[in-house]
Amino acid sequence: MQKRKGFGRFLSALLCAAVLAGGGGAGMGKEVQVQATKKDDLRRQNEEDEQNLGDIEDAVNELSDEQEGIDSEIEALSNEIAEIMASISLLEEEIAVKKEQIEQAKLDLEEAVKVERAQYEAMKVRIKEMYESGDSTYLDILFNATSMESLLNKADYVEKLHEYDRKMFTNYQTARENVEILKEELEIEESELEATQEGLQEEMDSVEAARAELEEISDDYARQISKAKQQAEVYKTQIKQRNAQIKQIEEEERRAAEEAARKKAEEEARKNKSNGSTASNTAKPTGKATVNKDEIMAANGSAKGKEIAVYACGFVGNPYVAGGTSLTNGADCSGFTQSVYKQFGYSLPRNSTSQRTAGTQVGYAEAQPGDIICYPGHVAIYIGNGKIVHASSAKTGIKISNALYREIICVRRIV
Repeated sequence: MQKRKGFGRFLSALLCAAVLAGGGGAGMGKEVQVQATKKDDLRRQNEEDEQNLGDIEDAVNELSDEQEGIDSEIEALSNEIAEIMASISLLEEEIAVKKEQIEQAKLDLEEAVKVERAQYEAMKVRIKEMYESGDSTYLDILFNATSMESLLNKADYVEKLHEYDRKMFTNYQTARENVEILKEELEIEESELEATQEGLQEEMDSVEAARAELEEISDDYARQISKAKQQAEVYKTQIKQRNAQIKQIEEEERRAAEEAARKKAEEEARKNKSNGSTASNTAKPTGKATVNKDEIMAANGSAKGKEIAVYACGFVGNPYVAGGTSLTNGADCSGFTQSVYKQFGYSLPRNSTSQRTAGTQVGYAEAQPGDIICYPGHVAIYIGNGKIVHASSAKTGIKISNALYREIICVRRIV
């Protein structure tokens, strides 16, 4: 719990710092348009926002992982609650059956008591009559007997009648006692089931409380993620607006350069015409290292990957600038790979660590032109034949190197 709360405070601090660094989101508007009149200023502000955006995206990913773990715990608790509720439902059914059995036992007991009393009363009546009649009953039996056999039979009948009464009375007493015992046993079982039910209810209340607490945390993460994503959208909008301004500025620069070149060509033509000489048509060197395009195109790989590799090599000789993303004015290693791929419609993370997860991993033996070669704290673009093009350092700028000049962490295929 402390870890989760601590991370929430970290994200809040990050968002506050990002807002201050980025100019406050919605408050950019006029302030950015007034201050960012130069292309370099716009690019610098974009670099700051891209860094903030990367930090927010990392925070969102970590929050999402945390929330996913909490949601898994909530699902497990929900399953546990469902099992407890099923157990309680079964217990309720058992208790209902026990109650019915107890009620039936009460009825049976009442009936047994009634029969016992009736039998007892009947036996008392017969005994009373025998005592009131004295020996006449036996004399009647004697005088009414037609033979000794008849006399014995009648006497045996009287004896059996008494024996029957005693036996029936005893049976009814036993039956009543059995019903009483059964009733007590059923009541004990009912009490035990109800105690178990109470225990399960307490357990379910505890689990539901735990689930409610986790749901509250999950909702809090969802709010933090939503807030972070809103701030991320603000940065994306600002970056998009600045890119449009940069594109407009570059278009104006291009037109100005074309106009200056046209005027210069006209001036040289006039001079050559007046001097009667022929102007040289030899292009000035760019200072960039030449690349064997045919060598790249001959390598194994996709046409798009080779096209990306050839394009990337076109910036060899340009400067390395820490935090930069400009292919002409300067970029760092991840800014270089990000900007190259951006020209072909692919979006890469801003830093080298994040780029290790972009695309699909392949082995170095399978590397093709256009793949990203990842080193500790560095990335480069593979151009085939064991070579890479990369923004190497402030001293060497963008250059071509041997791919194995450092230990390779992984190779990522984007196209």
